[in-house]
Amino acid sequence: QLQLVESGGGLVQPGGSLRLSCAASGFTLGNYAIGWFRQAPGKEREGIAYISTSGGMLYYADSVKGRFTISRDNAKNTVYLQCNSLKTEDTAVYYCAARGFGGTWNSQDEYNYWGQGTQVTVSL
Repeated sequence: QLQLVESGGGLVQPGGSLRLSCAASGFTLGNYAIGWFRQAPGKEREGIAYISTSGGMLYYADSVKGRFTISRDNAKNTVYLQCNSLKTEDTAVYYCAARGFGGTWNSQDEYNYWGQGTQVTVSL
């Protein structure tokens, strides 16, 4: 069964850090580009980061640029999202998704596989 599982979410104070992980089972994650998306309460899901299969192409939403870093370890079949300098507005459910090459990095319709999400809450 093809599956993506996110982990690493939790409660953190403003200014803190979290590292989210996206692990694949049932398929080789290295064959897919990976996007991280998030959905805050009452808002639409948005794309925040993307990494190509080789890791050579990276994209970030302006809202997280300079604070979040996406990376991958294909040997471990895992993609990471390092989230630093977290703000209250980063509170959301974070999802990873897998897609083939090409298209628009933050176009959700172009992603084939999705995880169930992990909650990140930034609060005092």
